[in-house]
Amino acid sequence: MTSDTPQFVLVTGLSGAGKTQALRFLEDLGYYCVDNLPAPLVPTFAELVTGPGSPRKRIAVCVDARTGEGLKRLPAYLDSVAELGIRPDIFFLESSDEVLIQRYSESRRRHPSSPTGSVEEGIQRERALLEPIRARADLVVDTSSIAVSELRERIDAAFLAEKKERRLLITVLSFGFKFGVPAEADLVFDVRFLPNPYYDDELRPLTGNEPEVRDFVMSSDDAHEFMERMKGLLKFLLPRYAAEPKSYLTIAVGCTGGRHRSVAITQALMLFLRDLKYDARLRHRDIDRPLRGSG
Repeated sequence: MTSDTPQFVLVTGLSGAGKTQALRFLEDLGYYCVDNLPAPLVPTFAELVTGPGSPRKRIAVCVDARTGEGLKRLPAYLDSVAELGIRPDIFFLESSDEVLIQRYSESRRRHPSSPTGSVEEGIQRERALLEPIRARADLVVDTSSIAVSELRERIDAAFLAEKKERRLLITVLSFGFKFGVPAEADLVFDVRFLPNPYYDDELRPLTGNEPEVRDFVMSSDDAHEFMERMKGLLKFLLPRYAAEPKSYLTIAVGCTGGRHRSVAITQALMLFLRDLKYDARLRHRDIDRPLRGSG
């Protein structure tokens, strides 16, 4: 793709997952944005705004369940856009059912895929309808537990106009396997083999942010060897991801409950990445969940 080739971004995903906010952030980056474009009009619109003499070089459109049954043919419409010499970047936003239901409850709006039924029914219908386009997505972001500022960072990293402006933005994420593997994870490390502070009565109420827990986790020979092997792998992988160029990378580290071992390991991993001068952010997904079962 040459520098004169227009950038065409398709924003799609689940209703309530943050597509409108994402479109606003793209507009801030200089994209010409259109919300709720009917799916059959995507090829025609792309041809109009990217044709000879058009001043539009960065375009973003949102197509979602509001378009109705035409959404089923969206992959074919995108193929038509590609035939114009434009490769669409597909940006897919999603959230957990629990979060989506809560958001709809707060807004008191009807779900577009179930206007006369329950929100739960609408979410399931929408997931099934969108699965083919999700499978083709270039970037999938789960907004269940991220702040608006982090969503903006991901968009900035992925969709700045010039490659020289882009950078590899890394999120280091701790999580608990009992609550599911993060959908946005690119690399997943399982540290459930390490000694578990949950079984120490004094350490159980604490988290991996506390020195006592970090010392407990990091004192074992297995922890030291694991960290050295992970550092070696990342030293090999990260420059290659950056050269791809991959703009956003999520490294997820999981233990059972996401409070102790994974938190301690991600803290150590962050120090390593910052020593290497990477732009890294740390997030603990499950650290505030109530204690129940093994941590």
